Amino acid sequence: MEREAGGLEFQDLTALVKKLMAESCDVAHVGMFDLNATFRERRVRVADLTRVFGPGGTFVNVVHEWDTGEQVFGAGPFVGEPIAIDPASLRPYPFEPNACALVADYIGPSAETSPRRLLEHLVAKAHNRGLGVRAAFEFEFLVLDDNAESLRESGFSTLKTFAKDNRCWAGESAAIYADFVTELERILVQGDIDMLALGLELGPGCFEATLCHGDPLRAADNAAFFKLLTKAYCRRQGKTASFMAQLGGQFPGLSGHIHLSLTDRETGEDLFPDPADEKGMSRTFRSFVAGLVALAPEAMPLTHHTANAYRRHTPQNWAPKTASWAVQNYAAAVRVVPQPTDRCRLEYRLPGSDINPFLALAFVLGAGLWGLDSNAELPPELTGGGPGLTVTGGASLPHDLFEAIDRLARSERASEIWGETFVQHLVEACHQEVAALSRETSAAERARYLEVV
Repeated sequence: MEREAGGLEFQDLTALVKKLMAESCDVAHVGMFDLNATFRERRVRVADLTRVFGPGGTFVNVVHEWDTGEQVFGAGPFVGEPIAIDPASLRPYPFEPNACALVADYIGPSAETSPRRLLEHLVAKAHNRGLGVRAAFEFEFLVLDDNAESLRESGFSTLKTFAKDNRCWAGESAAIYADFVTELERILVQGDIDMLALGLELGPGCFEATLCHGDPLRAADNAAFFKLLTKAYCRRQGKTASFMAQLGGQFPGLSGHIHLSLTDRETGEDLFPDPADEKGMSRTFRSFVAGLVALAPEAMPLTHHTANAYRRHTPQNWAPKTASWAVQNYAAAVRVVPQPTDRCRLEYRLPGSDINPFLALAFVLGAGLWGLDSNAELPPELTGGGPGLTVTGGASLPHDLFEAIDRLARSERASEIWGETFVQHLVEACHQEVAALSRETSAAERARYLEVV
């Protein structure tokens, strides 16, 4: 993956340090996002940024080799590898006065396994085609009345839900928990995250946040920092925010949806709407969506990289059950929103809340651009559907992570779009996840089978 020009040069860092010091910013939290979008950071005095992360600055190249359980799965050798800070990633750090956060990334061999660099590469590919990209994320998450100690004391089995009386979109719930929502929103806005909406949703402890649309890389940064700040805020309040796709059978599946639209970079014209078309979709829109529908079954680990993610696609959940599309149908994997034309967009509804935003947006953009290159045709539109209803239309999806990585490993199209090195690395990481859980048995399984079979 080639390094793109702009934003990552060391001379920019010198100018950035001068700017921060002039604004009395004393501390920088500099970090990189791993395959789970965990921000692996170092806290550095701003006055020392150039010395630590300027020419010759390195970080051990283990960040992309950590699995969810903090175990290393790569073969090494693990050495210091050059990194560079992206000055455009600058944002305030709301948990410490006079502090900021900055995103860095490898610029050596490990750049090829970086989710953020992969997204950068695909955005550049779109720009080279004359396409502007606008993207936004929305997340559902659960808040528990558990802290780090109580979760571990119960073996993560006895979960105490916050806002037990919440009913979906109920005005009473909004009023009762207004202080919690207001303070969380304040922290998020302090972290320079543009919020469109934040409130309670489906069932006890369930909240939903919609982030504003904008530049795709900044949108993914915002999504990753939204999860970081939300989890940190809740833990500081003695609670826990969970973004697991399916926390348990008594909980709703949690979504992490992606909204995307394309424009002409020269004119600013929206390229998705066509009021003369029966569905309101331009040829560009149709081919882009067709690319997502075609590639979802074979590249699902880019949006579903955990074993838990696949539990969400079960009856009684709102999650889509097939690779499908439809106009305004919430049961479809790709919901097409043609009206109003100035907000014409797609909503990719397959992913859960546990996504890595960089990987998930890289899937949507890569698959859509493949659809444009291939002049892909849309399959029949999905009809029907709902939480417990059978849908008509759409290709079948992998049932679990093991099947998904098998399909990804054999996909020539995936290697062409997202790079053979990155795809192989993701397959290896997902194999690690499968291996870590393959022999584990839940209490629910023991209760069902121990005395019967």
